[in-house]
Amino acid sequence: MALKATIYKVDLQIANMDRNYYAEHNLTLAQHPSETDERMMARVLMYALNAQEGIAFTRGLSETDEPEIWVKDLTGQITLWIDIGRPDEARLRKACGRAGQVIVLCHSSSCELWWKQIQSKLTRLTNLSVLQLPVADSQALAALAQRTMRLQCLVQDDEVWISTDAERVSVRLSPLKVAAQ
Repeated sequence: MALKATIYKVDLQIANMDRNYYAEHNLTLAQHPSETDERMMARVLMYALNAQEGIAFTRGLSETDEPEIWVKDLTGQITLWIDIGRPDEARLRKACGRAGQVIVLCHSSSCELWWKQIQSKLTRLTNLSVLQLPVADSQALAALAQRTMRLQCLVQDDEVWISTDAERVSVRLSPLKVAAQ
């Protein structure tokens, strides 16, 4: 018998002072049976940091031709493609061809090894950014995961805080590659 996705409800309040974005989002996330809490919370983090008109979670792990999160404009064009994990070179090339901007968030302990193996092959992809979430921060975010969550995300001067009513986690993303402006 196939395992079913676990459904999470997230009340996400965002105060991104760096981008002047302030909003509340009521999200429903489906956690794939093979997905860890760390990966799921990394998706929530990237949603919060990139929230804007047209942002949406996709079918993610269930669909190989879609990112975890995307932003589409009114014409259906993908303006932002966000992947979580360690995608291969072919996937990144395809994503950069389909979207105006591509962001990858790597959150595992093998991130540096993956990046060293793939870095030189991606130098020509000018619309690609790669970020690393330290393992300790990823684990701290995973500890916040509950089936029903009320989260606040505060971004100021490139510092990120994710908090619940009881806990607060500081998140420090390290840029491995920054897209050309």
